[in-house]
Amino acid sequence: MKRSVSLLTFAGAAVAAPAMAADLNVTVEIPRLSVAEYHKPYVAIWIENSDASAAGTLAVWYDPDSKEDHGTKWLKDMRQWWRKAGREMKFPADGVSGATRAPGPQKVVFSGAKGALKNLKPGQYNLVVEAAREVGGHEAVRVPFVWGKPGKPATVKGSAELGAVTVFVK
Repeated sequence: MKRSVSLLTFAGAAVAAPAMAADLNVTVEIPRLSVAEYHKPYVAIWIENSDASAAGTLAVWYDPDSKEDHGTKWLKDMRQWWRKAGREMKFPADGVSGATRAPGPQKVVFSGAKGALKNLKPGQYNLVVEAAREVGGHEAVRVPFVWGKPGKPATVKGSAELGAVTVFVK
């Protein structure tokens, strides 16, 4: 007995399958600063729409283990992120918040199937990385990228609190 499968069966399966979600690969370089009192910076990573509104927060690195929850008190120092998205969030935020990071390159991959990227429409955006450090400075870096298709890595260098920030849609 011969079995045959029609092309309509395969066509229907292809239509029902979800589209492949891209990933956003990000490298944030935290420079080693030669200062008397060094504190790891608080860092917010978010996506900004073309009108400069926040499309979603990807990560917030702060001190979640601070006594009496003092770590969240200093999130306001990342002023741009705080005004656009931070004050609306509850911390710790599942899948978003985490501990501060040591100096050096910090590589993170954000899945297009989860979080802020899940419902992001194809188009032009900015990845914004903002850093603030106790007894230190403040800096924000914007890296333009196109969501919806793989592209070439884009890099922008910070000048003080941040080193190179690279974004790659894969």
